[in-house]
Amino acid sequence: MACGFGGETVGRKVIRTIWSNPWMSRKKFFGWTGRHWQSVVLSFVLVAVAIAAWFTQDRWMPYARRFIAFIQNKELNSREKEPEDAGTIAAPDTLALSPAAWNNIGLVTGTVVPADYVKIVSVPAIIVERPGRSQIEIAAPMTGIVTQVHPLERIAAEPGQPLFDLRLTHEGVVTAQTEFLTRLQALDVINQELDRLRNIGEGVIPGKRIIEQEYQRDEAQATLGALRQSLLLHGISEQQVAAIEETRKVLRDVTVVAPPFATNHDHAPIEHLYHVQAIHVNRGQSVSAGDLLGVLADHCLLYVEGKAFEEDADRLIEASREGKTVQVVPVSGNANSAEVLNLKIESVADHVDMASRALTFYLLLPNSLVNQSGGSTDGFVAWKYRPGQRMEARIPTSSVMKNKIVLPADAVVIDGPNAFVFEQNGENFDRIDVHVLYHDKDTVVLENDGQLAGSIIAIHGAYQMHLAMKNQAGGAVDPHAGHQH
Repeated sequence: MACGFGGETVGRKVIRTIWSNPWMSRKKFFGWTGRHWQSVVLSFVLVAVAIAAWFTQDRWMPYARRFIAFIQNKELNSREKEPEDAGTIAAPDTLALSPAAWNNIGLVTGTVVPADYVKIVSVPAIIVERPGRSQIEIAAPMTGIVTQVHPLERIAAEPGQPLFDLRLTHEGVVTAQTEFLTRLQALDVINQELDRLRNIGEGVIPGKRIIEQEYQRDEAQATLGALRQSLLLHGISEQQVAAIEETRKVLRDVTVVAPPFATNHDHAPIEHLYHVQAIHVNRGQSVSAGDLLGVLADHCLLYVEGKAFEEDADRLIEASREGKTVQVVPVSGNANSAEVLNLKIESVADHVDMASRALTFYLLLPNSLVNQSGGSTDGFVAWKYRPGQRMEARIPTSSVMKNKIVLPADAVVIDGPNAFVFEQNGENFDRIDVHVLYHDKDTVVLENDGQLAGSIIAIHGAYQMHLAMKNQAGGAVDPHAGHQH
């Protein structure tokens, strides 16, 4: 309190005077003893202190509130440090996951096994068709009008299956057939006359006449052979020529069928099937000989076309010579489920692109059917890999890191200068600090210091566990947060 004299407050002065006065302690005053007066003075002092505190509360109240908050936080921290149940409260570097949380984050565990790691260079790639192998163009064998289109696009087709029907209008084909039929009838007449002369006998008919008929027969057969070859050159098949010869009728319609599989390709042990990739004509359309009717495709073998850097040429050539494989991964939204392919190098381009300075190389990609509805010859075909699909090729380098811990990128959490993994310890996971030697977007290489070899760690879901542990360290979460009722 203020209002003091000689460095001593008024209250203290009064109390000291009363207590030191022997008369007050021994005599009565107004019928009161000294003890009664001491109580009155003490009450007066307390009332004065309360009044002074009320009028000066703006000065001391903030300090009092801070002191109370400090005491409350200290008691709260002490209660949190005392575990209510040792089986339910985890240590600061330990995380306990329920089965539901395990499934929610897609947690996958695996055993750590040290291995050698070869550094790779990732380059973009794309799936392309093999020139001269993957596509078969179907051309019109002769001039005519399209009367029927048998297949639909993307439908399966086998060798010998009908594709297009044409009504022949080519004058040369009609003339060749007419002459062929005329020569056939002339040959029939010659053979009949020759048979008649032979049946009469040599004594009645001179042998010279029989010889002349045989010469005419041979000449007619030679002419028919030439006409038959002419029809074949016009696009009429041998079976159709035989039908003309047997029925003695002009061929007015022709059916274009799927050709047989090529025998000089390297896809013999692989399941393969034609499918109609494109149809270029419609019914009633007039076409000339050589016009494109449609395109068949066989995607049982494709190329992965990669674009490497110019300085990677030696690595590619060395890998091709030694029969090494190149890892190829489809570029998709879910990189963890992408299949890793190990493909051999088919060839390396003989020049570097002038614009992009990229070196093109080709990997042989075996394909497989994943869907074929409706049967083997009339269903729609779906291949596992399709031209135009984006890929990523990983070219191995000569840099090798021996006896290291090689993990997928999702298994290691890198937080600033710190890096750690989560090791399974019974039903909990312990956070273990690690030393990162190398990492890219797919792989992390750790120093093999002996603490992880043989351990079971989280291979996928480590970052979600990291967030849960940070949340755990920050205090309890409002159970109603993010919910609406």
